[in-house]
Amino acid sequence: MRDARRVVVKVGSSSLTTAAGGLDADRVDALVDVLAQHAGRPDREIVLVSSGAIAAGLAPLGLTKRPRDLARQQAAASVGQGLLVARYTASFARYGRRVGQVLLTSDDTSRRAHYRNAYRTLGQLLSMGAVPVVNENDTVATDEIRFGDNDRLAALVAHLVRADLLVLLSDVDGLYDGNPATPGTRRIDQVRGPAELEGLDIGSAGRAGVGTGGMVTKVEAAGIAAGAGVPVVLTSAVHAADALAGRETGTYFHPTGRRAAGRLLWLAHASAPTGALTLDEGAVRAVVERRTSLLPAGIAGLEGDFSAGDPVELRDAAGRAVARGLVNFDAKELPRLLGRSTRDLARELGPAYEREVVHRDDLVLLRS
Repeated sequence: MRDARRVVVKVGSSSLTTAAGGLDADRVDALVDVLAQHAGRPDREIVLVSSGAIAAGLAPLGLTKRPRDLARQQAAASVGQGLLVARYTASFARYGRRVGQVLLTSDDTSRRAHYRNAYRTLGQLLSMGAVPVVNENDTVATDEIRFGDNDRLAALVAHLVRADLLVLLSDVDGLYDGNPATPGTRRIDQVRGPAELEGLDIGSAGRAGVGTGGMVTKVEAAGIAAGAGVPVVLTSAVHAADALAGRETGTYFHPTGRRAAGRLLWLAHASAPTGALTLDEGAVRAVVERRTSLLPAGIAGLEGDFSAGDPVELRDAAGRAVARGLVNFDAKELPRLLGRSTRDLARELGPAYEREVVHRDDLVLLRS
């Protein structure tokens, strides 16, 4: 951890705000004190994934708790995001550090061109000495294109920027084998793989009531990052300095996999399918076993109202999802293509139809 050059740090709403809503300036400054120290080192770069926009907007709008409806969440985010970034800007300015706001939706990062743009923007900010402050674009994100929580977003950003370490800051100092408030529970110092998490009572909700995450989302995010080759430290915000200095703290998740093609990780974990294609048995084998592209001849049916470029689920005859991919045709175009060879389609409809429905480079397996 001490040698990690590029580090993604995620902090939750409960570590930055009061339960009633509104930013806690002292908490923000305390976090920035730690981050600025490490961001100022020539051998280290920090990317901050920060929740808190919706929570920060509650009190200014006269809301006593996080609203459930999307429209008021977006309104609170619109007010709170400006307050959040202004607070970070002022706090980092004490150290002569600049910040750059980066707002993302899953749609921005599962599509090829958008993914490259996000990668270039974050890389350029880091190369110019700025601290990127990343958040989900809650002001415009709909249920269909939401990450769901910033823990998952942080895991995906860690892979996007090719981070050497992900630090997830919570209001709990690590993963416990039960409710931390219950006598006799113990903190788990290291997790070497998913099997070690079986049977644990992880819980579901955060304490403060202003965020969307809890320990479950943090453990899931740690699994995504570790599975993509990024080590993870899960600890409390008050121990951020220990985590970044490489001192023993919280729970350490060992990497369990290799770094995969970047967009495919987003496609698997951040995209919401807008439709589904049912494959015949031969197409399932071709896609899953031989890792080929999906051709019109192997599709038995479809559902949903999707457009070219949208993520769709690929299912077997029993309705089980076997893969997810970006489709090259609109839903209204596909019915006349199903079951036909690309050669016949090109001869009848033109060369534009001699192509894959889902190219293998835009496809990720969900089971093997």
